[in-house]
Amino acid sequence: MDTIKLPEHPIFDTVAAAAEEVGVDAYVIGGFVRDLALKRSSKDIDVVCVGDGIELAERVSKRLPHKPKVSVFKNFGTAMLRSGDWEVEFVGARKESYREHSRKPEVETGTLEDDLKRRDFTINALGISLNKDSYGQLIDRFDGLKDMKRKIIRTPLEPGITFSDDPLRMMRAIRFASQLNFDIAPETFDAIIDNKDRIKIVSQERITDELNKIVLSPKPSYGFKLLFASGLLQLIFPKMAELQGVETIKGNSHKDNFYHTLQVLDNVAEVSDDLWLRWSAILHDIAKPDTKRYHEKAGWTFHGHEERGARMVPKLFKDLKLPLNEHMKFVQKLVRLHLRPIALVKDTVTDSAIRRLLFEAGDDIDALMKLCRADITSKNDNKVKRYLQNFDKVEKRLVEVEESDKLRNFQPVITGEVIMETFDLKPSKTVGELKEALTEAILEGTVKNEFGEAFAFLLSKGEEMGLRQVNSPNN
Repeated sequence: MDTIKLPEHPIFDTVAAAAEEVGVDAYVIGGFVRDLALKRSSKDIDVVCVGDGIELAERVSKRLPHKPKVSVFKNFGTAMLRSGDWEVEFVGARKESYREHSRKPEVETGTLEDDLKRRDFTINALGISLNKDSYGQLIDRFDGLKDMKRKIIRTPLEPGITFSDDPLRMMRAIRFASQLNFDIAPETFDAIIDNKDRIKIVSQERITDELNKIVLSPKPSYGFKLLFASGLLQLIFPKMAELQGVETIKGNSHKDNFYHTLQVLDNVAEVSDDLWLRWSAILHDIAKPDTKRYHEKAGWTFHGHEERGARMVPKLFKDLKLPLNEHMKFVQKLVRLHLRPIALVKDTVTDSAIRRLLFEAGDDIDALMKLCRADITSKNDNKVKRYLQNFDKVEKRLVEVEESDKLRNFQPVITGEVIMETFDLKPSKTVGELKEALTEAILEGTVKNEFGEAFAFLLSKGEEMGLRQVNSPNN
């Protein structure tokens, strides 16, 4: 890994020719070069020139056959254009200085050396020359390739200064370690510990963006363990950090719910790259610290942690600046229901219980079952195998009942409008009670979800409540 070859693509020759025409030196810098070295696919190119990056971008656009639009960001001194499915960003080389209470640097024109020094990590401070006399030559001032071989995350300059200047880099260090399965150099990690409180000046949106990238890592537990060990997790996501620890009373201990949660997260990551299913794994036991009780006979219990956890989800999403939309509702539903399939494994599986689970989970039943399978963690392999075999039976019954009753996202054939028309009612608690009674009867299997049978049940229930049929609605 002593050289890095540029891909065979005309965009590089075009930039090189435009740079020579403008009279500036130009280099491909940063993540694109890193990913080339790691043989990772990337089509986002950062070009640094010792001069005016915006002028270079406009000259490149004129040379390309399709004359792509150049998006200019004057405040940042950058420009961007697209060439096919390649995105190229241009910036002039610069140096930065920071004030103590801000992560917004004062920027001025600099040399290539200045630009490389301001990079966050050595593996991102690599460059490839696009200049005529040195085209394709690797620039590696800080031994980034050597660190890549050693699988090390390290800062180009003194790490304490790097992280104090821009505290988000602490999150980025852990994110890269988690994504690439690299170690963080000891002095770099010590600097994260020393500067962790500086994370408070970073916006929650930027923190959560990095957190989501950690969640989406191949083995996300690694990133969360680094966050916890550094003290960052306790600052950015204290509710998750509270899961850590084991309490013992009279020789009885409960499991460490933090490490259990990380195992569940890794288990989900093996079967799904869905961000929100992974968040469901993170939050499925989030209320255990709040519901933990010790009883002389029963030992440790966490009664109602699934319902309490579901109620906590909206505030947690709000605090973390995660979207308060259908993704939040999906996570909330899975947290609320995550014990239900386990209960079916333990008990005799009745059609009624299966119907209720299908009714409540709807289209998310498959995701719920993935979470529940992931939640079976034990050092006893036979116990895990036995539980998973029981889940196979539950899933078989789910398929059978779904095929016969069509209960996924089921709605009673008798609507609220039919109820109001039949008894000449206005929207009221009575209408809700009648609809709920009908739903219960269908879920219990005492009434089929067909208009004739359901309407007969409705009239009978209405009579019990002292209601008289006024109209005969069309079905």
